[in-house]
Amino acid sequence: MKKTLVSALTTALVVGAASTTFAAANPFSDVPADHWAYDAVTQLAADGVIEGYGDTTFRGNQNITRYEMAQMIAKAMAKSDVSAADKALIDKLAAEFSDELNNLGVRVSNLERNADMVKWNGKARYTYWSHRNKDEHSKSNDDQLLFRLEPTAEVNANWHVKARLDASTDLAKDSDGDTHGKAQDADVTLKRIWAQGNYDNFQVKLGKFAPIDSDSIFDTEYSGAEVQFGNKVTFVAGAGRKSDLNNLKSDNPNDNTVINDSAANYQYAGLGYADGKFVGGVDYHHLNADNFLYLKDGLKNIKAKSDKSIRQSKEDNANIWLVKGAYRFDKTNALNAFYANNTSADDLDKAWSVEYDYKGAQAANKGSWGMWAAYRYLGDNTALFSTYDALLAGQKGWEIGTNYTPFKNVIATLRYGNGKDISTDTKVENLFGRVEFLF
Repeated sequence: MKKTLVSALTTALVVGAASTTFAAANPFSDVPADHWAYDAVTQLAADGVIEGYGDTTFRGNQNITRYEMAQMIAKAMAKSDVSAADKALIDKLAAEFSDELNNLGVRVSNLERNADMVKWNGKARYTYWSHRNKDEHSKSNDDQLLFRLEPTAEVNANWHVKARLDASTDLAKDSDGDTHGKAQDADVTLKRIWAQGNYDNFQVKLGKFAPIDSDSIFDTEYSGAEVQFGNKVTFVAGAGRKSDLNNLKSDNPNDNTVINDSAANYQYAGLGYADGKFVGGVDYHHLNADNFLYLKDGLKNIKAKSDKSIRQSKEDNANIWLVKGAYRFDKTNALNAFYANNTSADDLDKAWSVEYDYKGAQAANKGSWGMWAAYRYLGDNTALFSTYDALLAGQKGWEIGTNYTPFKNVIATLRYGNGKDISTDTKVENLFGRVEFLF
């Protein structure tokens, strides 16, 4: 699903192959060779409307980035002496690449009114997990089928209403009960719903939606409001209430830590920057909950981490700072990293990741593929809602993975993680597989 570069600055730093979601939104990703935009741009180039690259050529026989495509469209939009047919092509291209054009300062929201008032995107996906404690010779396997719908409804030229509806089931048990540490529901559940207003260098969200850093330590949603300012340099701030703290625990099957509270007061802010091949930012998250208890010193010698006797004091706040950056060297090589610290916690208070990506599977480009390698350290008092699958919250170690597009809009992903439980130092090994059907 598409996101603006502003959202990418304040949320997504896992680029390219490591996340197919971010790869679809990544402004550096290729426009696949079979995309309809190529024919449209070729026609405009033949009519003399689009001049192509800086050397006045159009490289129609190779992939280009969405950002490069937007630059050519922006030049075409500035021309007034074009035919009605070419104007229709320009409007269609501008609607398709509206996010990238907005990032270039070209306003195109009025073009969306020529499209359908309600658009539907979604996916069906199958996921398999295998979590293994090598020292204790134990393992747990699980598989899940999920169906997701993400509608977008136009209110007017500036405002849209967006939502996410999920339904999932445990295939091994043929049940909609608890599995993999998370409740699953065979009925469609409204996970997110918000109104979003887009203006020049300003965006506002109202409702229930994902916060910043949802690609790393906050893969969740909250109820509240968010504002964003800027273009190349961006500032984002949000506030509201965050649930899911009741029985919050790590996905790590060896971690029984439980935090009990109905909801937490939640605020965050972030400063982002993007220039060419580099994106980066500094973010801050604050949560306050009555029973936000942190495990203290001496965890390596403690087995029953849920025993309250090992908790030396009570801390109501989480104050998490995060620094992130991503650099794309070319169309095939990228590097991204983040470092986070919960200054209110005494243990398990750090989370960080360094990842190298090579290429990346693209849903619209059959045969495209990617692979990556990463080292992750995910202290679970900081990675409160970790998005990673091969190394879980409370674990550290290496991850390798690959993804592939066997058919258009079908992506298969494999991940393997090998490391240790941070608090117990026991060896862990995780396998993860997923097949997604996008529509």
